[in-house]
Amino acid sequence: MTPHTHDVVPRSHWAAPSGKPPLSSRMMRATWRGLPAKQHDVGWEPGLEVPAADGSLLRTDHYFPRTRGDFPTLLVRSPYGRGLPWSPLFGVLFAEQGFHVVLQSCRGTAGSGGRFDLWRNEAADAQAAVSWLRRQPWFTGTMGTIGPSYLGYVQWALALDPPPELKAMVIQVGLHDPHALFHAGGGFLLENALAVGVGMTYQHQGMLPFLRAALRLQRRLRDITGARPLRGAYESALGEVPWLDGAMTHPDADDPHWHGASVAEAAERLSVPTCLITGWHDALAGQSFQQFDRLRRAGCESSLLVGPWTHTSALQQGWPEVFAESLAWLRAHLCDDPAGLRPTPVRVHVGGEDAWRDLDDWPPAAATTAWFAAENGALSGQSPEAEGPLASFRYDPADPTPSVGGPLLSRAAGARDNGTLEAREDVLTFTCPPLTEPVDVLGPVSVRLRIATDTGHAEVFARLCDVDARGRSTNICDGLMRVRTSGVAPSEVTVAMGATAHRFAAGHRIRLQISGGAHPRYARGPGTGETSVEATHLQPVHLTVHSGSALTLPQGAP
Repeated sequence: MTPHTHDVVPRSHWAAPSGKPPLSSRMMRATWRGLPAKQHDVGWEPGLEVPAADGSLLRTDHYFPRTRGDFPTLLVRSPYGRGLPWSPLFGVLFAEQGFHVVLQSCRGTAGSGGRFDLWRNEAADAQAAVSWLRRQPWFTGTMGTIGPSYLGYVQWALALDPPPELKAMVIQVGLHDPHALFHAGGGFLLENALAVGVGMTYQHQGMLPFLRAALRLQRRLRDITGARPLRGAYESALGEVPWLDGAMTHPDADDPHWHGASVAEAAERLSVPTCLITGWHDALAGQSFQQFDRLRRAGCESSLLVGPWTHTSALQQGWPEVFAESLAWLRAHLCDDPAGLRPTPVRVHVGGEDAWRDLDDWPPAAATTAWFAAENGALSGQSPEAEGPLASFRYDPADPTPSVGGPLLSRAAGARDNGTLEAREDVLTFTCPPLTEPVDVLGPVSVRLRIATDTGHAEVFARLCDVDARGRSTNICDGLMRVRTSGVAPSEVTVAMGATAHRFAAGHRIRLQISGGAHPRYARGPGTGETSVEATHLQPVHLTVHSGSALTLPQGAP
């Protein structure tokens, strides 16, 4: 850690400028319901130029309560521009509640100087922003940070060496490990990578360029995701994006390409009170759970809220809950007002029950139960007596098994009806009899699979589903893992399927779904041993599931 210099200037009277927030922000604010009434009128000081660590000037907007008095400051740094939705979500709403809000565009974006270099400059530029804050007459020396997604990453970057003024952080659907955003289980998260590519490249240019690029990507998605080789195919929609090419072509987390990109270590020694917010179908939920675990082991005061949300719906349908949670945390730690804090550090939404549950920790202590794949597509609580093959299917990368819902960054994310998917010949299902009483699952889910292949190279996608009394199968959580086999004997592989809090109601059935991929969420495995990004030849693969394959569920008390 580096020593902090305190270049604070003496506080003086500050004459608030007369500007109002942009009309578009005020109009969007007027449409929201279920939010606290405003406590202050809001002023706006746009277009400030704040020096970055390299001397580049970063465009910065300042929102403030138009009320005499001292207020704490929130620093929000973004590569996505300073207009909609960030201006109303953070600038207007939090200034209404009694905070100075500094909304800054990252280097090389939305009019800021310098070159945007994904992941590389955020720690230094955040420290430079804090140095600038110390010289402002309205800055009281008390600050927090807030924001979602990459706006969460920049908070972790600052927390690598937290300044003494930093008293609270609120990280919403945020990340700390860029590698894990693109690669999981040996598979390349293609659809999410393309979504990040269009967002990072175009969103800071304004709503119209961003929408045009998103529509262009949507029109060309089939051609891009079906290209051989996959590398470079996105250029027809996005143009050249060097950092995206780097992410695609460096699948190994230990590759020097990724050195310094992860800021996970910040949570391992942090003492700044930190609030984490995610959703069960958030593409970054796993990273939030890792963050919470690190913070708890470090003894850092922390809280976790997990709702029935995707990455984007947390800031849309879930915004009343997310805003209330964020505001309560900031008031408690920046304003010495803990009245809004809940009594337990964890609150999760339990799917199937549609209810919130307060917990002392995550994951809660729970016994695990094994459900075994059995003959004729059964899922049994009894371990099989005999070994042998149970079912086989053929995965053809020329007609890859499609993805349906799940933790995506697009509108297709979330819980979906899996009926059409499960009717395909390249999808296996193992289903238990109707439950006689509810089964609550709280915590990480995994499956141990005994798999044989005829080529030695495959990927296996496993999904937990809830089948209701009408036979509708809805995805709960899932995961993918690359498989390497030798000969006819099965290999054993464990697929981490994420975490959940879900109640399987009486009369419902627990289902394990297995396939050879989920395209284009994951780039299709070519079946040849080549990487999915560089492959030009496709080889169909026969996969056989053997007895002894077992789904592991952490069962909580109803």
